[in-house]
Amino acid sequence: MTGGAGPVERLVRHDRRIVMLAVLVIVVIAAAYTVLGVGMEMSALEMTRMARAIGAPMEMGGATAWDARHALLIFLMWWVMMIAMMTPSAAPLLLLYTAVKRRGPDGARATALSLVLLFGYLLTWAGFSALATALQWALERADLVAAAMMTVKSGLLAGAILLVAGLYQFTPFKAACLKHCRAPAHFIAAHGRPGFWGALRLGGHHGAYCLGCCWALMALLFVGGVMNLWWIVALALYVLAEKMLAQALWLTWITGGALIAAGVWLMAVAFY
Repeated sequence: MTGGAGPVERLVRHDRRIVMLAVLVIVVIAAAYTVLGVGMEMSALEMTRMARAIGAPMEMGGATAWDARHALLIFLMWWVMMIAMMTPSAAPLLLLYTAVKRRGPDGARATALSLVLLFGYLLTWAGFSALATALQWALERADLVAAAMMTVKSGLLAGAILLVAGLYQFTPFKAACLKHCRAPAHFIAAHGRPGFWGALRLGGHHGAYCLGCCWALMALLFVGGVMNLWWIVALALYVLAEKMLAQALWLTWITGGALIAAGVWLMAVAFY
């Protein structure tokens, strides 16, 4: 006589739902952290309301003193914001990976392996956040970024960032990275390895391709305001659309052309 499935077996059968619930919880917490501006002088809501035109940020008070605590807060701001923005675009890979592991010898720990993969993915964005923090510090010291609003002060620099981001949309490197991000099944088959270390490595590898695809877009936050919610939401939705619409090469090119045009216009206005 065979008894019904135990609680552990029933839990394992719903591992994809567990992974999606974990992703949702992580994104909601990260989004709330970002909106509230935890540890910052103003919340993202306040910064968004006070945002000015590109290249003309509102100056408030003097320069911020960069001690270890402030640097840590800026790093956390960047990393948590990246978690909120980039985790949704990794969901297709996570779900497929969970399904693949569920049917293999690692089926009993498919959920745990998927969460390790997600952690590896987010570690890559932690590295990006560290670089963004260092860049923000350097730009503030050079008086090119308004400390309070975290936005570039120069229309010329804002235009240059837009121009670079637009040109990058047409590069072979962008296309190669986007191709990997759009094909999770091929990516798992080509780069998957067994065990927890394999999951962590796969997550980091996917994060590297995602970073190669999106770093120039994330640099646009310096133009619109690092904590400007309109820019954060727009970029997050664009990244998701760019990865989900596998045949929409036109989207990448149109965006690139629009960024180039906006960058040239801003630089011309600032120069003359």
